[in-house]
Amino acid sequence: MILILLEYGSKITNDELTEFFMCSHMGGMRRSKRKNALILISYPNSFYKDRWEKGVFHYTGMGKKGDQCLEFAQNKTLKDSRDNGVEVHLFEVDKENVYEYIGRVKLIGMPYQEKQLDEDGKCRLVWIFKLGVIF
Repeated sequence: MILILLEYGSKITNDELTEFFMCSHMGGMRRSKRKNALILISYPNSFYKDRWEKGVFHYTGMGKKGDQCLEFAQNKTLKDSRDNGVEVHLFEVDKENVYEYIGRVKLIGMPYQEKQLDEDGKCRLVWIFKLGVIF
């Protein structure tokens, strides 16, 4: 068992993240029912266009091909996170296997759609979630 103290800027490995949150080892949106948490991971060099704008993080929803659905899997969990009691945690990955903890986040406003390319380079509609860090 590992002992991890998560605070802004903490860096952990994927194995440590998985053990701490008791969640899947893969994916950008990882649900932990045992910890009642949703772990969001942003990979800046992926085809998803996550970004910071004026202190708000714009996180691209789940789904690699075709238009994304707001009522699908963890997109729904995140959309409903103001009411469902699920804690949402954000990590950014700049280097392989180095997950930097940004902190707990909350959904700000309603999700919106924008056009992005999918993993095959085809244009599609994705859902963007505006997130604010909880201090």
